[in-house]
Amino acid sequence: MAHTTGTAIAEPSTDAAAQARPERSERAERPARARGQFAAFWAEFSQSKLAVAGLVLFLAIAVLAVLAPWVAPQNPYDLAQLDIGDSQLPPLAHAAMSHHVYWLGTDDQGRDMLSAILYGMRTSLYVSVACTVLAIIVGVALGLFGAFHGRAVDAFIMRLADIQLSFPSILIALVFIAAFGKGVDKIIYALVLVQWAVYARTARGSALVELRKEYVEAARCLKLSDTRILFRHVLPNCVPPLLVVATVQMATTISLEATLSFLGLGLPITEPSLGLLISNGYNYLLSGSYWISVFPGVALLVLMLCLNLMADRLRDVLNPRLKK
Repeated sequence: MAHTTGTAIAEPSTDAAAQARPERSERAERPARARGQFAAFWAEFSQSKLAVAGLVLFLAIAVLAVLAPWVAPQNPYDLAQLDIGDSQLPPLAHAAMSHHVYWLGTDDQGRDMLSAILYGMRTSLYVSVACTVLAIIVGVALGLFGAFHGRAVDAFIMRLADIQLSFPSILIALVFIAAFGKGVDKIIYALVLVQWAVYARTARGSALVELRKEYVEAARCLKLSDTRILFRHVLPNCVPPLLVVATVQMATTISLEATLSFLGLGLPITEPSLGLLISNGYNYLLSGSYWISVFPGVALLVLMLCLNLMADRLRDVLNPRLKK
């Protein structure tokens, strides 16, 4: 009798172990599947040498920008390190009071242009990444919410996005900054206000396609919550087009921020960006000191070119129509 009781108690634990075994096996296989998918993606992405060159150059620029306080020859915004006697020196000139070489010359205040460009790229990339992340969060949440609930909610969100997209981006940013003032946080909020609609429309379009598929109906039959269906099942399938749009919009954000800073309405002088550096050298462009404005402009052009090369290749790799 005691042996029979022990057998009866052991059976449920054996069944539970048998049910848990497939779940553990599935969790163990997920990293392997992810590595396989990434390897296939990279194999296709790397077929374009221009895209790989753009990615490598962008990563190099990003690393140099992040490490600017340690790799820049000078802190261009520390007055103790500036010498007005070194103002407007041409590229490869030597400092008047030392053996320091100004590889890209100096501006009208004696700042090393190479250091100023590294610090400016750091600020531009920070603003771009922050704007992109916040705009994705706001836009994707509204786009998925509208696509899932449909009718009145979807119509309201999309008409709001249409109204926002009907105005020039620079105009909306100018109005916001004029109302709330200058500063890094202000320009980030202004650019998020400009770009959320792009992500909302992209997320909505992809979500409408996914919501018609059978796995969504199966999830609803299992009584899963709306939040889980949207963010656990639908959103991962909307990532490819969002990734392409985000890469393009990062370049657009850098361009908009540079435009605002060039006009004197973006970042303050204590937090310079590439646009502000171009603006500082604009008055000297035709007087012989071309490097003050040209070199920051070249850095801005290279940064945007890298992002656009990457976005173009991502669009080709992640577009399912091109694989048929």
